[in-house]
Amino acid sequence: MIDSEEVARYLQENPGFAEQYPDVLASIYVPHPHDGRAIPIGERQLITLREKNRLLETKLRELIKFGEENDAIGEKMHRLSIGLLRARSLEALFYVLENSLREDFEVPHVAIRIWGVDAHGADLPEFSSPGQGPVEIAESLVQPHCGHHIAPELLSWFEGREHLRSFALLPLKDEKAIGLLVLASEDPQRFAPDIGTLYLKWLGEWVTAALSRF
Repeated sequence: MIDSEEVARYLQENPGFAEQYPDVLASIYVPHPHDGRAIPIGERQLITLREKNRLLETKLRELIKFGEENDAIGEKMHRLSIGLLRARSLEALFYVLENSLREDFEVPHVAIRIWGVDAHGADLPEFSSPGQGPVEIAESLVQPHCGHHIAPELLSWFEGREHLRSFALLPLKDEKAIGLLVLASEDPQRFAPDIGTLYLKWLGEWVTAALSRF
């Protein structure tokens, strides 16, 4: 007795079978993939092809969506980089940074602290002493860190801190850490631990480079 595996192997090894015996294939009925009724094998193949086509169309739409989103983010990052380059003072630089993050990127809460550098305008709030804890955190970070919790010292930089649910920590490093940029949101998913950090890494590098001009 021939088993199903031998039949399948025979059909695979003899692709001309369908041309030689078209009536045989036309008489074969198989279960419908969704309601269980018997349908011709040709109809079953069409259903399979349509489902594969729908999956491909869905993946294509997702790729197009991701591409459009990345293009939009890239345009915003470009505007921010130009704004940082055009800033003529530290006050202007911090204004451009925070305004862009809030207006373009819809980041509702932004805090930045700078230390260990001599700069004109170092009496600005951004140069207020962060304490040892934030300095050690910035030194320990090799790339931006996202998550649902931050150290109490960093949380104290924000008003309405009891409503914040996700955070991004961006170390500002030259040869060593010179500052820390913290982004926060009430949305737990905005800076969830599993999000990509490439754009955040670029942002930290651009801010560090812009600060070096002063």
